Amino acid sequence: MSPREKGSRPTRSAPAPTPTDWAIPRGLIVLLAAAGGVVAVGGMKAAAGLLGPVFLALMLTVAVQPIQTWAQRRGRHALVGMGLAFVAVMVIVLGMVGLLIVSAAQLATELPQYTDRLDDVLANVRELLAGFGVNSEQIHNLLSELDVGKLVGVLESALSGLLGIFSSLFFILALLLFMAFDGMTIGTKLDVIAAQRPEIAYAIESFAVGTRKYLVVSTVFGLIVAVLDGGALWLMGVPLPVLWALLSFITNYIPNIGFVIGLVPPALLALLDSGPALMIWVIVFYSVINFVIQSIIQPKFVGDAVGLSVTVTFVSLVFWTWVIGALGALLAVPLTLLVKALLLDIDPTTRWMNTLISDKAPTDPGRVEPPPEPDHP
Repeated sequence: MSPREKGSRPTRSAPAPTPTDWAIPRGLIVLLAAAGGVVAVGGMKAAAGLLGPVFLALMLTVAVQPIQTWAQRRGRHALVGMGLAFVAVMVIVLGMVGLLIVSAAQLATELPQYTDRLDDVLANVRELLAGFGVNSEQIHNLLSELDVGKLVGVLESALSGLLGIFSSLFFILALLLFMAFDGMTIGTKLDVIAAQRPEIAYAIESFAVGTRKYLVVSTVFGLIVAVLDGGALWLMGVPLPVLWALLSFITNYIPNIGFVIGLVPPALLALLDSGPALMIWVIVFYSVINFVIQSIIQPKFVGDAVGLSVTVTFVSLVFWTWVIGALGALLAVPLTLLVKALLLDIDPTTRWMNTLISDKAPTDPGRVEPPPEPDHP
């Protein structure tokens, strides 16, 4: 070895990148992901009229899928399970549409009878405002636009918004039929996916199970609220108690603020029918019973069932209502579960975020939930 070679210092090479190194800065990755999210949300908002019925059909298909599984496990032909599931969905959709149509017709028939009563209420409001020193011209400008015809229009628009959810009825039923056909082989497909890509199978299963749990919890509490509201309104003599009970059942699927939406119409009708005293009793009953059930007890069960905190459910309500409209309010939690499955549950490296958005912390902080084992090797 030459002296030059002996005295030279060995050159240091750069360390080999580890498997956890990123090819591009993480900040840029976050920025690109945020930009992609904005584009995706804009696309969903632009296609809300199409995505809304698709998401509704998907949720209903997931809800009745256990019927097909039950039939197949008992040795029935796959077509039998598909037929039973499709009939169950038809009963749900057509029954809800029929009830809404009849209720809207009853409301349109009842409200014009309260024209004189509304005039008396407005006169009392004028006297009350005048007693507080409000200028008569301001009072006139404030109340001149109020009449029963416009009130009928507002309430009919609200019910039409609910009915508009099912306006694409033929499209929804066609989707349900095709999804029911696909449901005949979904179990076999998931077995194949679980054998090859267990993480994807885990994400799909978590979405399906979470959606069913949410629908069961919301339906049970919705029936309880509907019975209590309808019975109380009937005992208090509020007109159309069955309609308001149905409205309470539907709005129960709207997280956090559903009872407020279900309160306004019966309270206004109670005011027109029997005066402020009855309206106050309706408000007190809804505030005590519905607030306790829908805003305190039910969110706890929903959080335990689907793994979403109250804050996340409320933000999802606002977000999906803005993106899709009225249907987004009803499907806020299932849609959030779908996004959670596609973005978090599908990748073990991001599954830790479930702890941040869940209703409670895990009992074992070191435990990481593994994907389910495939049924067939």
